[in-house]
Amino acid sequence: MDDFSDLIAANRTYADSFTGGNFDGVAHAGVAIVTCMDSRIDPLPMIGLKHGDAKIFRNPGGRVDNSALEALVLGVHLLNVSRILIVPHTMCAMTTHTEAEFHAEVGASAGADISWQSFHVIADQVAALDADVHKVRSHPLIPASVQVGGFLYKVDSGLLEQKF
Repeated sequence: MDDFSDLIAANRTYADSFTGGNFDGVAHAGVAIVTCMDSRIDPLPMIGLKHGDAKIFRNPGGRVDNSALEALVLGVHLLNVSRILIVPHTMCAMTTHTEAEFHAEVGASAGADISWQSFHVIADQVAALDADVHKVRSHPLIPASVQVGGFLYKVDSGLLEQKF
């Protein structure tokens, strides 16, 4: 087995004071967030929310891909979501690397030819955010009553800037 002992010990401490067990699983603030997997982003406190307030979907670049759309449709129809924030961030590796650079770096680390792997780099972050907002707003299973906004999170200041 891998050594996860430090994380399991931390979990036991967390569980000792855990009070979220009787939770219904809906988004109590009616919010869903699509954002990047970057560890500099702490989605709930970033917008003044707490455990149980929002549904969060994370992936490299914070893009609205098919999995994110699936999560958003479920959130809107089954989990009380009425506002969707799409939140990529500044200094994102997905915007500062090319596919070739990722192939070279990951390939060297893996010691293998990884040319078959796509990384979906983002050439123009604002244009990609605009396209993602449009994708959600125009989805046939996302009602027009759902508010959809596109924001850029600034990792150096913690501020959100609404773009769309």
